[in-house]
Amino acid sequence: MSLRRHGRISAPAVIAVILYCANFLAAQTAVVTYHYDNNRTGWNSDETILKPVNVSSPSFGMLTTIALDDQVDAQPLYVPNITITAGKFPGLHNVVYVVTENDTVYAVDADRGRILLSQNLGTPVVSPLGCNNNAPNVGITSTPVIDPASNTLYLIAYTQDETGPAYRVHALDLGSLTDKLPPQLISASHTLSNGTTFEFDATYQRQRPALLEAGGNIYAGFGSFCDYSASRSRGWLVGWNAATLAPLPSNEVFDTLASDQDSRFLASIWMSGYGPSTDDDGNIYVVTGNSDYSGNTYDGVNSIQESIIKLSSDLTTVLDLFTPSNQSTLDQEDLDFGSGGALVLPDQPGLLPHLVTAAGKDGNMYLMNGDNLGGYSPDGNAVLGTYPIGACWCGQSYFQGRDGTGRVVTSGGAQVSVWRVATNPEPVLKQVTTSARIRGGQNPGFFTTISSNGENSPIIWALSHPSSRQSDSIFLYAFNPQSTGSMPILFQGAAGSWPNVEGNSNLVPLVANGKVYVGSYQQLAIFGLKK
Repeated sequence: MSLRRHGRISAPAVIAVILYCANFLAAQTAVVTYHYDNNRTGWNSDETILKPVNVSSPSFGMLTTIALDDQVDAQPLYVPNITITAGKFPGLHNVVYVVTENDTVYAVDADRGRILLSQNLGTPVVSPLGCNNNAPNVGITSTPVIDPASNTLYLIAYTQDETGPAYRVHALDLGSLTDKLPPQLISASHTLSNGTTFEFDATYQRQRPALLEAGGNIYAGFGSFCDYSASRSRGWLVGWNAATLAPLPSNEVFDTLASDQDSRFLASIWMSGYGPSTDDDGNIYVVTGNSDYSGNTYDGVNSIQESIIKLSSDLTTVLDLFTPSNQSTLDQEDLDFGSGGALVLPDQPGLLPHLVTAAGKDGNMYLMNGDNLGGYSPDGNAVLGTYPIGACWCGQSYFQGRDGTGRVVTSGGAQVSVWRVATNPEPVLKQVTTSARIRGGQNPGFFTTISSNGENSPIIWALSHPSSRQSDSIFLYAFNPQSTGSMPILFQGAAGSWPNVEGNSNLVPLVANGKVYVGSYQQLAIFGLKK
């Protein structure tokens, strides 16, 4: 639009330009990793625009949608003030990055809702092993991670090569979406308990957990496709140097048994897409799934299924673990503890400052001491607390209330609940509010994020699963957690479709700078305040 009208600059145009420029000059929040940080709190404490009073008003709603080429399973990421150097719209933009199962990565103008760039990285794999617990195409499933210091987006693409399925790690330039380094073909090997070598095979491994960048490295977890070919699939944690994409010298495999009576190994890392988390010392936390249906292979060394595991950053050492006392039942009944990830709480006051939570399919959330997770005993769990939250294909979130006390947000079953973190004399979680049941027909549980202005105006955002084969919409919810008793709904509205109802919509809403971004089937939706 021209700024001049009959030789003069119109007042409305001047105001529009001033506001547009101010949008770039104002401090903005970047969201460069899954659930906002490496603790995986899901908390944006710098949201000054969206408040309960305006989100509950008619002025809040869907602003626009952007058509994409396939299903989105990953959380979008946001970086302000990026200089786009290619395509039709070069220049400075606030950018949302979103990836699809067609192996395509998009850079979308976060304010205008138009595609700035797109890059396809190969041909996706169609229905791997016949598993229906994903889209028909499997390309880029996991949430990428962005290094803002180097303007690099890291992702893993799954492609159908002439020689078979393959995974590659890419380091893309934020401004052009071109590879900054040659993509790294993922290969790895690990020694089994009898001294033989087990090779990573991309045909049998699914890369679902979000990527982690920590200590100059990129990490990725691997599980299976529907537990199919369980004789060939095991849980892997693999890493690369972020500057070179060279593989780390060591990796971890969580079932290293050489043989099994049922020929089932697994101990997958899948966590419903939740990413590996870290503590202040750079140690890495993951949660593993099931192994042998006999329920008798666990030994905590060569077979570490149904466990939260703390690892050294160089992937050489299992430092600590917690395994529920009923791990044998969890294995036998396919009740993965690893259907959710590990939330590392920010340091808390008191004698035990390092707290961790995790929950799984059986609906129990565990509160653990990060300095002594609890180990394993068949006679009982040496944890700080066990809390029923509902079956959890989900992960916890965290924020700090106006009283300065931490809150854990759970989303098992079909409800959001808020638990206050009490630390004196010993850490305990106290439920303070819960929501009404939200929509959903897939496996129980869903994902949340929190926005607030410091400790003020908190809002819990959630995305429901589709309800049924007849109703494949997903819905965005906003809740006010400042209440006691029943948590009021500030907003609910359709946010996209999900026709692949056999595959879980493990979606996470992204909230940044006055807008909410939701990926779904062939679409990115942008919510905000209507002018």
